[in-house]
Amino acid sequence: MYAVVKTGGKQYKVAAGENIKVEQIAADVGQEVVLDQVLAIGNGADLKVGTPWVSGASVKATVVAQGRHDKVRIFKMRRRKHYRKQGGHRQAYTELQISAVNV
Repeated sequence: MYAVVKTGGKQYKVAAGENIKVEQIAADVGQEVVLDQVLAIGNGADLKVGTPWVSGASVKATVVAQGRHDKVRIFKMRRRKHYRKQGGHRQAYTELQISAVNV
């Protein structure tokens, strides 16, 4: 059984036992989180799509880690104009372990 959930403005296809990295959620490591914005639930050939959410469906997950992704380098340059600018960004994430998909 799998589900498509929405969190942090993105959609993720999840199943029990998987680990996923999502946008940062304000929760401690080891805390259980319930994702209730379920867009679809599938089981083999069956697929139940919500309008917009599947009523009564939720996904339970446990916070495994809080961290930051690798740095993304930003470099701007204009040739022949003596303009160079460097920067970087590290996006924060929360790693979740999916424990159950409830219908």
